[in-house]
Amino acid sequence: MIIGISVDTLALQQKFTEKEKLPFPLLADNEKKFAAAYGVLNPKNNLAARATFVIAKDGTVSKIYNPVGNAGGHPEQVLEYVKSTFKK
Repeated sequence: MIIGISVDTLALQQKFTEKEKLPFPLLADNEKKFAAAYGVLNPKNNLAARATFVIAKDGTVSKIYNPVGNAGGHPEQVLEYVKSTFKK
């Protein structure tokens, strides 16, 4: 399952999801609780860094990409990791 989380408002998330035709939900963390808990909230500008967390079925964080490097190749990089790590 893929879920996106941003510190933007829910209205902005919905607009972005529709514009980009995302096939997964974006959650609004406008109180910045998740960003702070996962260590990606920048205290200088109060924005979240772009990061990817791969979370296993048991709830443990399996891998962290922080910061996300090459955004263009990032989805393939994460998919390769997931396929090689969570083989059935």
